Amino acid sequence: MSFLTITMNGLLSVLGGFVSLKLIREYIPIFIQRGHYGNDQCKVSDAPVPEPMGVITAAVYLIVMFIFIPFPFIEWAYTEVSFPHDKFLAFLSAIISICTAILLGFADDMLDLRWRHKLLFPTLSSLPVLMVYYVQGSSTTIVVPKIVRYFVSLMGFEMTTFLNISLFYYLFMGMVIVFCTNAINIYAGVNGLEVGQSLVIASSITLYNFIQLYRLDDPVTSWQNWLSIYFLVPFIATSLILYNFNKCPARVFVGDTYCYWAGMTLAVVAILGHFSKTAMLFFIPQALNFIYSIPQLFHFVPCPRHRLPKFDAKTNTVGMSFAEFKESDLGRIGQLIVSILSTIGLLFRENFEKGGEKWTRVNNFTVINLLLKFVGPVNEHTLTNLLMLLQMFSSILAFFIRFYLARMLYDVVL
Repeated sequence: MSFLTITMNGLLSVLGGFVSLKLIREYIPIFIQRGHYGNDQCKVSDAPVPEPMGVITAAVYLIVMFIFIPFPFIEWAYTEVSFPHDKFLAFLSAIISICTAILLGFADDMLDLRWRHKLLFPTLSSLPVLMVYYVQGSSTTIVVPKIVRYFVSLMGFEMTTFLNISLFYYLFMGMVIVFCTNAINIYAGVNGLEVGQSLVIASSITLYNFIQLYRLDDPVTSWQNWLSIYFLVPFIATSLILYNFNKCPARVFVGDTYCYWAGMTLAVVAILGHFSKTAMLFFIPQALNFIYSIPQLFHFVPCPRHRLPKFDAKTNTVGMSFAEFKESDLGRIGQLIVSILSTIGLLFRENFEKGGEKWTRVNNFTVINLLLKFVGPVNEHTLTNLLMLLQMFSSILAFFIRFYLARMLYDVVL
């Protein structure tokens, strides 16, 4: 990559940060005037908080990326080497997918979309990236872990180190995009958490790309790593400004627009950078939150409209929020889940009588409530810091798994 390209990416990112700062300050009163605001349910004050301010930084990010489009390809303008149309298409497909994700997020903020729409639209948004991945003839081959090959050999079959899973690889990448665009959205509800977790993940992936550039001297993989970096640096710059306004006590809410924008950006750079499986390691808290939320997401256990932590105005702390239901309303699967999780200490459960009937109270199935179960009620600022520490620790664990533990599981680690 040319020095000019790298420099312009950095300068445009800094400029995007300054523009975001100016626009957020300018649009805070405008959002409130137009009725686009919410109230912080974890604060005593009922002061209006403008929402969704994530659309401002997302718009700035898109403008930065539009201006940046020529620079990664400027080196081919002065040579006789044929223009790399496949790389150019990959770049444009990423921008298209990110644009559609921002549109979906803004529509969700304005129209409060149903969950089936939140699953359908990201799937459609993934098509540009997946089509370019296919047209480029990119690999759909995976490295089979040694332990899998060992057990297969015990059954009398032979399995090679590399396995081409073809269509299933595209299915996996589509699921990655759907997961990323929704994972940040459901792991939210605390000041600064949405932007904070995205910044940690984006910074971790950026660091991973630089490590790969240092480890591997390959023009093909280096372009993929630089492409990922080009999309992430402006994202980090604009998100840092938004985080300053969204951290506790929040002066703005980011809305679903930011969550979908962040999730799609992280998913796109992982797919086009050809490290989608590695990227999932940086989403460990989000994956755990999704798995833990399954009983309520699939309505095995009653799910309230909001699962935010419960605010105590007397102590200015937040604690677990609860779901209450009649024991007779809980199906067999729900009863089994509640019984197992409460037995192993991963669920608060309380039985009581109400109106002559037996009722059960459990904490809402989110990692945030699970953390509050163990640490007890805390100030919201403290809770955010604890969740950020969890995210950072997960990134450290991800690097350990990727570069050390992987050597025990695979013959080839790139």
